[in-house]
Amino acid sequence: MKKLVLIAVAASALSLVACSKKPPKDLPPPPVGAPGANSSATVPPPMPQGPVPGSRDDFLAKVAADRVFFDTNRSDLDETARSTLDSQAKWLLQYPAVRITIEGHCDERGTREYNLALGERRANAAKNYLVAAGVNVARINTISYGKERPAVLGSNEAAWAKNRRAVTVTLN
Repeated sequence: MKKLVLIAVAASALSLVACSKKPPKDLPPPPVGAPGANSSATVPPPMPQGPVPGSRDDFLAKVAADRVFFDTNRSDLDETARSTLDSQAKWLLQYPAVRITIEGHCDERGTREYNLALGERRANAAKNYLVAAGVNVARINTISYGKERPAVLGSNEAAWAKNRRAVTVTLN
């Protein structure tokens, strides 16, 4: 029995020695930027920071705003709205493959039919301004949501003012 235990212990020791790994003779070079790395090695270019050019995030980062606001029962563009649409037009002219939808919205007051028609007039006012600024009309769709998609819930002037809007949404 002692012989068997001695043989088992010897076999285990031999198997451990046989499985041990020897270090390679030649080591690979250290990673770029690590201490001792070859300074003549090619360094990959840095990854771009920020949104992808022409993307929705790029649009939101570079334009004044993605929405314009209107007075009660109105669809005409004030100076602030025109300035916002000018910045949108400049961005859209830079990325001619990007298509947009302009959503027309209203506050909760008025009938569903009235607000759908008013939302359409608001979306078309923004569309017509962009087209006049040089954006191809074929790139622009409009839709009216009337009072169905409020940006802010509430039955007060502050909420209503934020809901009377036209929102530009990029599709690419």
